[in-house]
Amino acid sequence: MGKALMEAEIAFEKDEVPVGAVIVYEDQVIARAHNQIKTLKDPTAHAEMIAITQASTYLKNERLKDCDVYVTIEPCPMCAGAMVLARIRNLYYAARDPKSGAAGSVMNILQNNSLNHKVKIIPGILKDQSSSFIQEFFRKKRANARN
Repeated sequence: MGKALMEAEIAFEKDEVPVGAVIVYEDQVIARAHNQIKTLKDPTAHAEMIAITQASTYLKNERLKDCDVYVTIEPCPMCAGAMVLARIRNLYYAARDPKSGAAGSVMNILQNNSLNHKVKIIPGILKDQSSSFIQEFFRKKRANARN
């Protein structure tokens, strides 16, 4: 999760929502990414989506069944859906997302009985560090909007 937080810091410095993701396969980091929505002018350029693409390229396979994802905030519905489609084994996330979290906060796509794959969810890892990044980012945004 520390590496995911480092990615979130890169996003923060680029004025992107500070979310970072890392994908691990056989105890090795094979993908790392941060949000790049504004940079790439792409609403799908979430850290998780970019990392899944990198991991699939690395493994030369669209199925990431023996991979674990570490992300600094609970995935949104798009990212959770991509994790199911990729057959991710485990999701470790730091902070909950009470507005759009799709790993249990608002909904749970990752363990939906109607879908053909379930991802094991391990929440709360380094949640305070991740939450402080997000809070600081939006505090700065609100202060800049007032000025």
